[in-house]
Amino acid sequence: MTVQNGRDLLIKMDMSGAGQFETVAGLRATRLSFNAETVDVTSLESQGGWRELLGGAGVRSAALSGSGVFRDAATDGRARQVFFDGEVPRCQIIIPDFGIVEGPFQITALEYAGSHNGEATYELALASAGALSFVAL
Repeated sequence: MTVQNGRDLLIKMDMSGAGQFETVAGLRATRLSFNAETVDVTSLESQGGWRELLGGAGVRSAALSGSGVFRDAATDGRARQVFFDGEVPRCQIIIPDFGIVEGPFQITALEYAGSHNGEATYELALASAGALSFVAL
């Protein structure tokens, strides 16, 4: 695998509920993290007193965040609408030269900022809201 451009890590949101995915406009930084809770099944009989975990038993989740330049594009408006309406649209996360993660996500935070002599920026955070799929590229 060769080195990939960070700008190729994309967040795409279903714009209409019909599978029409578009890249969220103006992003400069994107982060995706996967988490799995552990279920501790350690007992007095655990070998050497080492902790034992029950494989595949914990809750799995994904967190997605991004920051960028506010462009007032259709995707900015869609993200704003999704947040205020409490929608859970399908999103795609394109991981360059690796694959596509897809599933329902809820926007859990949306922040806008700007300074007197700078551009308007935004940050958003999303949390997985159901089962995710992965397709290798």
